[in-house]
Amino acid sequence: MKEDIKDEQDIKLLVDSFYAKVNEDDLLGPVFNGFANVNWEHHLPIMYSFWSSVLFGTMAYKGQPFPKHMRLPIDRQHFARWVTLFTETADELFEGEKTKELKQKANSIAQVFQMKMGLIGIIGKETVL
Repeated sequence: MKEDIKDEQDIKLLVDSFYAKVNEDDLLGPVFNGFANVNWEHHLPIMYSFWSSVLFGTMAYKGQPFPKHMRLPIDRQHFARWVTLFTETADELFEGEKTKELKQKANSIAQVFQMKMGLIGIIGKETVL
């Protein structure tokens, strides 16, 4: 039986495992490593802080993630793949309420980013894909 996400070390394991998959992914890898030319030594600690803030409320992350995504050549397919890889990684490593909460928050973040980018819309309370 897997344990739930409980601390910063678990966040680090999740983030490192997830981005290892992203780097190998045919759709996402070129965006991160080609177009965005991500400096992983710099980026990964930021992601540890971001997800720690999202899941544990640590307030360690001080940035604004959305503006950095506006310039990327991405569409709904990229977001769907990102959510799939993130969810798969979380499920491979952990299970429990915090893990479920993390997956829900990741999906919500992807939805909000897509709405802000005009990739999906809202009619009433329903997301239009």
